[in-house]
Amino acid sequence: MISYNTKDWVTFIFHFHKSDTVRQLFPVMIIIGIYSAIVGYFEVVYLGIDPNHYIKNIPLMHGILGFVISLLLVFRTNTAYDRWWEARKLWGALVNNSRNFAIKLSAILKDENDRKFFRKFIPSYASILYKHLNNSETAKQLFEDVDLELDHHKHKPNQVKQMMYHKINDLYESKKITGDQLIILNDELVAFTDICGACERIKNTPIPYSYSAFIKKFIFFYTMTLPFGYSLSLGYYVVPVVVFIFYVLASLELIAEEIEDPFGDDENDLPIKKISENIKKHIEELI
Repeated sequence: MISYNTKDWVTFIFHFHKSDTVRQLFPVMIIIGIYSAIVGYFEVVYLGIDPNHYIKNIPLMHGILGFVISLLLVFRTNTAYDRWWEARKLWGALVNNSRNFAIKLSAILKDENDRKFFRKFIPSYASILYKHLNNSETAKQLFEDVDLELDHHKHKPNQVKQMMYHKINDLYESKKITGDQLIILNDELVAFTDICGACERIKNTPIPYSYSAFIKKFIFFYTMTLPFGYSLSLGYYVVPVVVFIFYVLASLELIAEEIEDPFGDDENDLPIKKISENIKKHIEELI
């Protein structure tokens, strides 16, 4: 995750970070600029279309469609941010759940070997969940046309949870914890799987294909028709205008694409590796 000062306007405006959308879109912006210049030359110079020609009314269509595309992009970015923020809340819940589990065990367990077991496996769950969510195959578990090697027996977070549960049960059978203490610890154990399942839901359920494809096509055709309507009134100034409009619209879509999967290694993704490392540090302090 990028560390920045929210009040530093100068840096935001004039510094281009490697994750900035202008870097990603620059080649396409050049192509669109050349395309706009060709259309402008064809209409104004080659054909010599009169400024009062009916083609000048094309921008009326863009005005109407601009309102529609703005609504679509607002919904798109809000949906993507909701996924990002939900993922952050889930990992915050994992931090608190791990702490609560460790605090209870530190008071209940007296044997150093038992404490050592949980000192290792509680942070291991967060670390392995990070690797599980960062695996590209995890995102494809619901795809019907993809044959994955992953199965229940290779689900590593489940294996870690299973070992902790077996250990708790062994402690109960050996009379090291009471039935009431078993019930108290069970809530944290259940929460581990709930958090994992919710993260997997975000990871392997992308925005519906039809919706995502429609927005991209809409942005493309909307931008490609802009030079035909504005060349008569703007001349060659249509080039920077169309390029800027494309940059704004496409950037919103790119930002939504990046943050809707918050478990990757992009600059704007959640720092879940750092969170898992902090969990390890806190557990070692508590147990």
